[in-house]
Parts: sequence; C-alpha cells; structure tokens
Amino acid sequence: MKSLRAKGCEAGTQLATNHLGHFALATALHPALKAAGNARIVVVSSTAHMLSPFIFDDPDFAFRRYDPWLAYGQSKTANVLFAVEASRRWAADGVTANAVMPGAIFTNLQRHTGGGGSGTIPPELVKTVEQGAATSVLVATSPLLEGVGGRYFADCNEAETLDRRGARLQGVARYAVDPENAHRLRELSRQMLDA
Repeated sequence: MKSLRAKGCEAGTQLATNHLGHFALATALHPALKAAGNARIVVVSSTAHMLSPFIFDDPDFAFRRYDPWLAYGQSKTANVLFAVEASRRWAADGVTANAVMPGAIFTNLQRHTGGGGSGTIPPELVKTVEQGAATSVLVATSPLLEGVGGRYFADCNEAETLDRRGARLQGVARYAVDPENAHRLRELSRQMLDA
C-alpha cells in the first residue's frame, strides 16, 4: 500500500478502506473460515459499482482527475470482484463469498455524503435499517444459498447481470462479476498490501 499512502490521496483511502482492508482481513481469516466448514463471507457493496469499473492501470487516480464518486464506485466494484475470486479460490475449502447491495439507508454515515452521489434519492428507494440488513442476513444464513458464491444480491434476490447501465442503478455490471477481472484484482491487491 506504499504507493497509496505516499500519495495521501482520497482515492487511495477509499480503496484501502472499502477493499484492501476487507481483502486483508478475509485472507488472514481464511484458515479459520476453512476450519469452520461451510463458512460464508458477506461483502457489502453498492449499486455505485456501476459508476466505474476497476481501472487497473490507474487505481489511485494518479493520471485521472480525482472524482470522489468514481473512486467510491471503483472501490465498490472491487468488493464484488473480491467475492467472485474468493468464492472461486476457496469454494473447495467450504468457504463462499457473495456481495450485497443493502440499499439507501439514512444512517449517520449519510451525513458525510449529502445523501447520494447523483442527487436526492427518491423516497421509494429509501429503506429502514431492518430492510437494509435483510439481504445481508439472507445471504449469510439462508439454507437456499448453501455453497452458492461469487454472486451479487439486492432486495433479497440475485441481481441480473447487465451490459449497460440504465437510468436507475439496478443489477450488477458484467465487469464486476468477470472472473478474469476478479483474479487480476486479487493479484494487484496482494501487491499493494506487500508494497
């Protein structure tokens, strides 16, 4: 993570907070998860992943103009890619990972974002804390998802894979569930943490 720390940029902080820390924790816990058997990792992502694919050639915005929402979107894409690769790599150990979109929940965190990246969130899309937790709880506990991994869930259902973003951010972008991207991100994440 040396390059990200040296720059001291917000993009590096977002990627470190939203992806690299989770990657490091899950990797360190892998032996315990394997020993537990049938362990599940729930990765909290966001439909904001549709704002940006993971830009492997410039993950810390060294060449691109920094935009906080693009950096956030890229970090949320990284969350989905992590779930894809962790499931592929660890399924034989009885460990699966899935990404979830909890929804727009007005928690104290929202006071730092202004309530959304592209304006006001329509009231019909706002969830209570309980509604927002439902998808995470389902993915973590449902017997129907035993052995299921590398997927993206929203509103207690597996999301449709999309090739193009619609007016409303729904579904999961194909680039976020691409196995090659997922493997490439794992290698880059290891390099960043070793730097």
